[in-house]
Formats: sequence, C-alpha cells, structure tokens
Amino acid sequence: MNTPDTTPGIKPADLRGILKYVPRFQNQTFVLALDGFVVADDNFPNLLVDAAVLRSLGIRLVIVHGIAWQLAALAQHRSVTPSDSDGSGVTDAPTLALAIEAAAQVSQDILGGLTRNGLKCAITNAVSAHPTGVIRGTDQLHTGRVDRIDRDFLNQLLSAAIIPVIQPLGYSPDGAPLRINSDLLAAELAEALGASKIIYLTPRPGLEIDGKIQRDISVETLRGLLAGSPSKIPAPLLTKITHALRAIETGTPRVHIVDGRAHDGLLNEVFSTEGVGTMIYASDYQQIRRATKADARLIHNLTRGSVRREELLHRTLQAIEKNIDRYYLFETDDTVIACAALTPFEEDPTLREIGSLYVQPYHQNRGIGRKMVDYAIHKAREAGAKRLVALSTQSPTFFTSVMNFAETTPDILPPSRRRQLDETGRNSKVLLKLL
Repeated sequence: MNTPDTTPGIKPADLRGILKYVPRFQNQTFVLALDGFVVADDNFPNLLVDAAVLRSLGIRLVIVHGIAWQLAALAQHRSVTPSDSDGSGVTDAPTLALAIEAAAQVSQDILGGLTRNGLKCAITNAVSAHPTGVIRGTDQLHTGRVDRIDRDFLNQLLSAAIIPVIQPLGYSPDGAPLRINSDLLAAELAEALGASKIIYLTPRPGLEIDGKIQRDISVETLRGLLAGSPSKIPAPLLTKITHALRAIETGTPRVHIVDGRAHDGLLNEVFSTEGVGTMIYASDYQQIRRATKADARLIHNLTRGSVRREELLHRTLQAIEKNIDRYYLFETDDTVIACAALTPFEEDPTLREIGSLYVQPYHQNRGIGRKMVDYAIHKAREAGAKRLVALSTQSPTFFTSVMNFAETTPDILPPSRRRQLDETGRNSKVLLKLL
C-alpha cells in the first residue's frame, strides 16, 4: 500500500523552514487522528518520525486511532460479518469483540513505533462512555457515546511529555467497553483539551469537491454542501467532515485532512503556508485582522515586489506606519498572505477607497483577493459609507468582472485624491461600487 512521494512543499530537513514555526506552535495541543488503513500502510513508520519531530519542537500530541481496516481484516479471517465497521452504527457482541482485538493490535503498533523514535506514550482509559441506546427504533447495543473526557489525567500525561494513545473505545461506569467512532472521538478530545488543531490522517489526498482538491475551505461552505449537495462530499470523508464542523463550532480553530500515506505529508501540512491537504477553518472574516504598528515593515516588504512591477502605488514605510489603522491582513496559521487598505475621505464621508490590495503569488487564484474586497465592503458599510472606489492600472477586470465594480471617471474622487492621482501620472482606471 505504498504511495509514491509527490508531495510538494518545504523540505523537512530544512531546519530554517521548520524553526520559524516553533514559537507559534510551542505548547499547543494537536490531535492526530489516524485511520486504521494509514496504520497498515508502508508509510506509517515515516509518519511516526514526523510525530517525533512535532513532539521535539514542544508540540503536545494526542493520538486517536481508527480500526475499520483491521476490523474488516479480522472479520474476514474469522468468517464473521460485522454489524458496523466504523463505530457509527450498531455494534453487536461479535463486532465488539473484533473491535477490542483490532484496537489492541493498532495501539501496540503505535506504541512500538513511538518507542522506536524515543517517545514516551501510554494507552489510556480516559474516555468515559454510556451506551448510545435506541435511535430511530434501533438498539445500538454496544455502540457508545462519550460521557466525559478525563481532561486532568490527559493533561498530566502531556505535561510529562507522554503521548496519550486513545483507542476508539470508551468505558461505562461498570467497566464495560463500548465502541466509539474515532472521528467523533477526535473532536471530543480537541474540545476537552483546547486543541489548536485536529489532523485527520487518511488514505486520501484531502477533501475533493467536483474533482478538485480544496486546499482550504470554510465551515460555512461545508455546511452549505452538507445541507444542499451532500453527494459532492466523498462518502469516506462524511464522518470526518461532520465532526470537523462540530469541532470548529466548539472552539478548535483548524481541522486538517491529510494523506497519511504521503512521505513527509504531515510535516509539510503543518510547516508550510501552502499545505498539502485540506484545511477547514472557522470563517473567512476570522482570518482577517486589523494591522498594528508592528506589521508596518511586513506590509512594506510584502508589497515591494508589486510596487516594482507598478501594480501598486509606492508607499514609504513611514507612510504605512502613519496610516497603519487603515490596513487589514489575511492570515493562515499566523502567516500573513494578503493585505489591503481601506481609506476614508474627510471631504466625502460617504466614500471609501480600497487600495494596497495584494495577495502572495502562491495564494493567488484561491479567492483570497475577493475575500479581502468583500471584507472592505463589509467594513465600509459598517462605517456608513455608500460607495467604494478602487484605482487600478493592471487589474481593473478583477474589480469589474469579479467584484461588480463599474468603471467611472476621476471626477468622482475628492479633490485631494484627484490631485494625487494626477501627480503620479499612473493613469489608473477608476472603479466604483455602490454599497
């Protein structure tokens, strides 16, 4: 089951590429959710080396694993027909017995691999559960629902640099084991521990919609797909998507879906702004923040290349610092990948100008420029403006075709802005949107 290495991104051996992320992720908790298929893949030893790298950089790891692949193999070997494979349906007694055996097998594989990498780990009974009971008239038998995560116990292990390994099982108050879906369990663990990421490691390259891998997608878009076009989401990822939405709604900022078979895939997803899988995030607007004085030099450096190409008007560092409250930044995992400025006019309080719109080259054609303009429209309306203007020399069609601006004449500009435009000699197109 080995998969060729076609993963782009940073080279994990490049310490400079990794170490810049250390202050950002140090002491944060990541929940790694491993499909049983991924544990059985030839790349699994490499995946645990990646986990060791994360742990060495001060990232607290919790591993929860699935067993569907192993359970199916055991069922075939024993000539047993399982009542359910992934813990989301009815679990009869023979299937529970298979699940317990499969969980022990997978956990031992994980413990052995982590031990070979010099990591401390422990299988825990930190998940308390109750039987799911009867759903739509059907008794779920030995399927469980999470009642409580022993947060204090897990935090003690994490503080001692011990990686908790969580089986897809919970235990009732009388000690009876119950089968739990591992995707659901990952979301419950992330909520209980305040994790900053869930990373689902799967035998798929990411979330594919209409034949195209989505490198990033908002919960709003996913929620719309589930409600209106659920068939567009690949069936093997439905439980992950469902529980990813729940995790984000309960406070987990990011959920990733990554190919666990890809060599260095985990590191490239965590330690590069592009990623190699799919990142699900809370809100378009939550990725946008107002710039601070500390960001002035970053904005100056970010836009410098575009100024040289005469795409943007030159602004000195001092000018950016003076007007820093007008700038907004788009971030992914604390990395700034786009900026824009929203300028008011004393002469005309009903008018705002969007300028300095720039998206880093790798992230272009992903809708980020549109999000920045949409956000500027939102903020302009919020401030009581009735019109938004943009001046462009090389991208007027973006504003007219994508953002529904209309070309107009420079006469619409306040006198001070009109004089500035004339003095630059840039002959910019003037584009207007009524709010």
